[in-house]
Amino acid sequence: MNTDRIEKQILLRAPLKRVWRAISDAAEFGSWFGMKVDGPFVPGAHLHAVVTQTTVDPKVAETQKTYEGAPFELMIEQMTPDRLFSFRWHPFAIDQSVDYSAEPTTLVEFTLEETENGVMLTITESGFDGIPPERRARAFAANEGGWSMMVGLISLYVTRAQ
Repeated sequence: MNTDRIEKQILLRAPLKRVWRAISDAAEFGSWFGMKVDGPFVPGAHLHAVVTQTTVDPKVAETQKTYEGAPFELMIEQMTPDRLFSFRWHPFAIDQSVDYSAEPTTLVEFTLEETENGVMLTITESGFDGIPPERRARAFAANEGGWSMMVGLISLYVTRAQ
């Protein structure tokens, strides 16, 4: 079993430009993901965000209430239009009494591939083996489940919010 990397794929039945906008525009990303970000996604940006509730699924929004208002940071890495968006963050950094800044980050990559049936989205988060051992398994498990929810949310978002 790979403990360093999570990978999720979903075929999105939406135009490539629509999917790109949903992952590369900070406001749109925040809407389906459940976060509010203090600036636009641009390579090199160091952004502050807080957990909010997704706008696309009331059941998931209810589960996000537990973490609502929790702050976290995003460091935007790459943006290749219609192809790749990536950022770094501290995975499952939800304990507000802990300073995670000295910990390594994980890399989250959204890769798009246009197909005849839509857009294949691959979400990969890697770097868990660098997380301190005392919280590595919990961070991995939380994000594994989280990304499973997120692929469903983005699918709802890009097919409903044209």
